[in-house]
Amino acid sequence: MRKNIVAGNWKMNTTVQEGVALAKEIDAALAGVTTKCDVIIATPFTHLVSVVNAIDTKRIGVGAENCADKTEGAYTGEVSAKMVASTGAQYVILGHSERRAYYHETPEILKEKVLLALANGLTPIFCIGEVLEEREAGKHFEVVKAQVEESLFNLSAEDFGKIILAYEPVWAIGTGKTATADQAEEIHAFIRKTIADKYGKEVAENTSILYGGSCKPSNAPELFAKPDVDGGLIGGAALKADSFMGIITAF
Repeated sequence: MRKNIVAGNWKMNTTVQEGVALAKEIDAALAGVTTKCDVIIATPFTHLVSVVNAIDTKRIGVGAENCADKTEGAYTGEVSAKMVASTGAQYVILGHSERRAYYHETPEILKEKVLLALANGLTPIFCIGEVLEEREAGKHFEVVKAQVEESLFNLSAEDFGKIILAYEPVWAIGTGKTATADQAEEIHAFIRKTIADKYGKEVAENTSILYGGSCKPSNAPELFAKPDVDGGLIGGAALKADSFMGIITAF
């Protein structure tokens, strides 16, 4: 049975002190609450140790927002998967649309990052999704299939089963355009079929596919009611405990 997951991606927001306060607020809000999903917060590198030490990590998983594609060495400013894991983090977001667009991360680079994350016991939350021009050209299925195949289909079925996917309709993030729940379900179902064609139905059914396109408390119930939408990768709405809780409790 697939697991439902809500992950908050803080991006380059909050100081360490603000981030710890927010993490504690979410942790307190979850205390005594029976949720129907796993909850993860993905923080900047600077926050990881402080957040891990400030919350109940049995209640909330903690993840980084990226890691290097190298094991170690003279790569000033980079943070390896081993370093991320040493903080107590359990997850890492890879392939986010902003990393692909601003830092030119290629399928080969992402393939290496996935392998290093898995080798260090981290669960990758692997992002895929098309931009507006690709959606308008009708290439969205082709684009997301290539993103999955080029960076993940080298994995064994066992290792692929450790991956969480997050579909981001990049064209619907901060643009004023909105992806409907039906559009989300359509492409999530396509992604699941793509996995099934490679690894079989059981692996596909057990893969969590999150929706990462401007999910809010107001639209989360409709999105999460779709059979192939297994949760969300939340941006702005994860920066306030009350709105994040509104999404967590939408299942």
